[in-house]
Amino acid sequence: MSRPVSSLFLLAVLLFFFALSNHQLQGSTEARVAGIAMEMHLDNDWVTPHLFGEPFLEKPPLSLWLDAGAIRTFGGTPWAVRLTSAFAGLFSVMLLYTMLRRFNRPKVVAWTAGILLATMASYWSNTRSVGEDALLAFGVSMALLAFFHGQRHSTVGNALLFASGIAIATLSKGVLGLAMPGVVIFAYLLAETLMDKRLKPSDWLRPGLLTLLGLVPLMIWLAVLYQRDGVHAVGEVLLTNSVGRFSGSFVEAGHYEPFYYYLAKLPEAFAPWNILVYLGLWHFRKSLMANRYLLFFTVWLLAQFVMLTLASSKRTVYMMSMTPAAAVIAAEYASVLFERLQAYTGASTLPGLIVRHRRGVGVGVLALVIGSYVAAAQWALPHSDRTLSFLPLTEQIQAFQDSGQQVALFQANERVGGASVFYTRRVLKGLDTEAQLHDFLSASPANVALMSGVNEPAAPLKVIKTMKVGRQAYYFVTL
Repeated sequence: MSRPVSSLFLLAVLLFFFALSNHQLQGSTEARVAGIAMEMHLDNDWVTPHLFGEPFLEKPPLSLWLDAGAIRTFGGTPWAVRLTSAFAGLFSVMLLYTMLRRFNRPKVVAWTAGILLATMASYWSNTRSVGEDALLAFGVSMALLAFFHGQRHSTVGNALLFASGIAIATLSKGVLGLAMPGVVIFAYLLAETLMDKRLKPSDWLRPGLLTLLGLVPLMIWLAVLYQRDGVHAVGEVLLTNSVGRFSGSFVEAGHYEPFYYYLAKLPEAFAPWNILVYLGLWHFRKSLMANRYLLFFTVWLLAQFVMLTLASSKRTVYMMSMTPAAAVIAAEYASVLFERLQAYTGASTLPGLIVRHRRGVGVGVLALVIGSYVAAAQWALPHSDRTLSFLPLTEQIQAFQDSGQQVALFQANERVGGASVFYTRRVLKGLDTEAQLHDFLSASPANVALMSGVNEPAAPLKVIKTMKVGRQAYYFVTL
């Protein structure tokens, strides 16, 4: 490998894989997804994902297949179920570098874009967590970069890369995996049509046909799901959990935020390189008509931002697919700044000092940023286990079971349901109603139920142990 490629690869590996197993499952997403993957591994059902024994069809199962495969290969550890996201992050960084070089961008710009992507705080944290968003971002990036390259060089390789990106994105997030690249492609082709004042049907037809090819894997899974669970299951994947989230009709999904939510989140979206992104967008605004390369990445950012803003369900992690475009804009603007600083080479001012020692300054800034992430992975995240880990809770469940007591979960939320399956390697009995809870506890004095709540359960329930995960209190109760 050439020096830029090897250095970028090694730094990305350090950022995404160092101390990946250093902390336990934290947060609702990690616990839920890890539990579903463990359940898929235990019951060997690779068609219908289940959470706590019930079908879980919020998203297609590509990330779950990979997580369950990792559990089967490496064992049921947090490290194993984080591998999918970490590899997706690594592949995204290397893909961005490779495609920018194919766009004839200088090595230094391509390398800078890659390392800026790898060191954006939200991107870094999400590629080290269990979930499907890193895989979605990888698929979206693959499709969009292949599309733009295919506009100039229509080859079989580009076509297959585009279709593969669509397949990965849609098998990771369903309709959203189609919408995220689709809105960018539509907006870019519309902008080109308006600027050129002529319509090129082939430019519109090619990505449409390749999208149909990329949808084949998702259609195969949906067909098998239909045979297994009927039209209701397919509708839940395609309508309830996709269109319903966008329109707000899927009330169980939550994450409903006001329209300005993402505007408020912009300061943390691309940290610590925010200023380069925003100044770059402003600086390049007048050159977009003449520079289709800059136009494409600007449209990538803005089109996805508008689409996410219009959606009812909002989360910061949804902005992850925008970060490759932000990294390119930031890298290109950093190149412009450096060229401007060249005029101060002989000056005794601070800009002159920076230019003369540019390599040391660059290495120092990157060392500071990367060092902070390494420190967070080594010390900060494991320290958070004291309050955020589900392991002590599940260890207490196992302790009761080892002493011959049966433990059931009363109205378990997704996080504790998923964590219990992941750590105990079994699906505990679930209780949905007060009557079921009373019958279970009355059946044997050794039976124990785990429940959550703001206040301690009242009599006749007897609390034998209280534990907290984050701000949520959990109570082990008997009669």
